[in-house]
Amino acid sequence: MAEVKTRRPAVRKKAEKEVDHLHAPFFDSAGERQGDFELPKVIFAETPNMGVMHQAYVRQMANARQGNASTKTRATVTGGGAKPYRQKGTGRARHGSTREPSMKGGAVVFGPRPRSYDQRMPKQMRRLALRSALSQKALEGQVGVIEAFGFEEPKTSQAAQLMTTIGFEGTTLVVLPAPNLVVSRSFENLTGAKIILARNMNIRDLLTYTYLLIAKDSIELLQENFSKPVRPTAVNFGGPREIEDFVGSKEDE
Repeated sequence: MAEVKTRRPAVRKKAEKEVDHLHAPFFDSAGERQGDFELPKVIFAETPNMGVMHQAYVRQMANARQGNASTKTRATVTGGGAKPYRQKGTGRARHGSTREPSMKGGAVVFGPRPRSYDQRMPKQMRRLALRSALSQKALEGQVGVIEAFGFEEPKTSQAAQLMTTIGFEGTTLVVLPAPNLVVSRSFENLTGAKIILARNMNIRDLLTYTYLLIAKDSIELLQENFSKPVRPTAVNFGGPREIEDFVGSKEDE
């Protein structure tokens, strides 16, 4: 019986493809491409976790609710203290108040009351959701890095021309390292664009806007705020003899 040869997966090509998405197009202040920019692995090489991303999105949407919807029950509605008509002899159904839930202008049964919709989520899970969303953007080739914005005065036409030159035809989230009035005023009247600071990055904006245009100086802030913390490794002293030697060396110092 002839042996069946099986193909081995191209591990090298797969690895090259995985690293490829870490190189985002790099643009100058005029929107002209100046090569590629290597994105940091600690932020853009995370394996997208859809479950955590969904949980973070639901949490943000729930925390944005005011929760002030309120209705009145029979205890709080005004009026209805007197019986509207006698019990018998009218041919109508018996009622004891005009503020019953079944009557117009009456109370509400099981209606909404003021409440809090806040949901709690650990900080590391929130950061994981942001890294997952950023990595997904990089995998889909929807991340661009710009050197700086060369706007001398607020001009919407300049912002529109910059987006056209870069080639972002869909909605774009522009990430700045610090507040910039000129850039913000230039983009605020541009349909489909939003300005956000790097420290205020959130899952809702990342999932709402198609493209991500990051100022070069914002990359370091993203690493500082959303990278995975490095846990200190435990020191293995071994047996009792090693512990005594370690303590003795500390006393000698």
